[in-house]
Amino acid sequence: MKMDLDDAFAVSAHIAGAERLPAVWAKSARAFRDVTRHLADVPYGEGTRDVFDLFLPERLAKGTVVFIHGGYWRMSDKSDWSDLAAGALAAGWAVAMPSYDLCPKVGIAEITRQVARAVAAIAERTPGPLRITGHSAGGHLAARMLDPAVAGPWLERVEKVVAISPLTDLEPLLRTTMNADFGLDLATARAESPVHQVAPQVPVVIWVGGDERPVFLQQARALSHAWGCACEVDPGRHHFDVLDGLRDMRHPLMQALLAED
Repeated sequence: MKMDLDDAFAVSAHIAGAERLPAVWAKSARAFRDVTRHLADVPYGEGTRDVFDLFLPERLAKGTVVFIHGGYWRMSDKSDWSDLAAGALAAGWAVAMPSYDLCPKVGIAEITRQVARAVAAIAERTPGPLRITGHSAGGHLAARMLDPAVAGPWLERVEKVVAISPLTDLEPLLRTTMNADFGLDLATARAESPVHQVAPQVPVVIWVGGDERPVFLQQARALSHAWGCACEVDPGRHHFDVLDGLRDMRHPLMQALLAED
């Protein structure tokens, strides 16, 4: 059963050419930073990964989009995803991208609280409304920011959350080999699962690729059902290219994030 769940949650193994993508992402992100006005490595804590990048539009920002990266809480950092700020910047929004510590150095519960500290620092530095989005594990973290026990006063400024391909029920991860890094027990898995949070008052959209692994479609629909929020399935998109819409202000994903309700 453990190996079956390992395969169910495996992503790269089921996407052709996935092994080449990290280098492509890093190159695109670096090229974007080279030509885009931004503040790099703004600290929000004492650790080496307690930093965020802040990308700024050419005119006064309408507000700030916070993008939280994924990587199963074990991989990646903000610098891999800079070019995903393009759509929001073109629409006149600032974009903040935090890094955070990774498992197994810390547990998922600490990562949740670390990201909340990052959002607090971003809110202190930027005026106006906040829109929060994140992908995969970052989608989990975006949803966790709506827990009043986690969030700070900045929650009043959050206008919308879009969780992209989020992990929403962590209990199945107890039966994967990845849990050697996560260190989850049943109580922590339930406490960190957005499906067990009280449905928020903030508008939420769940966005997931139509060609995702079945478990990610299940996880997306589970949160949609638990919170009574929309679940949008992007046809023909897998777990990685589902993010492409963030680069284009006209894409339906960007419209879901930035449109006024």
